Amino acid sequence: MSAQVHVEVVYARTDSQKAIPLTLAQGTTVQQAIERSGLLAEFPEIDLEKNKLGVWNKLAKPDQILRDKDRIEIYRALIADPKEVRKQRAAEGKSMKKGGGEAAE
Repeated sequence: MSAQVHVEVVYARTDSQKAIPLTLAQGTTVQQAIERSGLLAEFPEIDLEKNKLGVWNKLAKPDQILRDKDRIEIYRALIADPKEVRKQRAAEGKSMKKGGGEAAE
């Protein structure tokens, strides 16, 4: 009997999250675990060529070998660039300081 690893494959959208526990043969890769999880069929927007992958919040390559109790994460693309959002907030704050009060009548 070959050794096995117990892992979890997770994917989250704004409206739903899925965590699929799997028992796989030792030597299984990140990509193989994702394929076995069924998440690719359930969430057609996942593209393993584009989506970044991680194991316990650290970026991982699809050919990385899994260890027992690993958590494989499929990351979504960001909705907005955090740097741009900060710039917009800063610009709004500056404009409010210059003339944020109501106009006098």
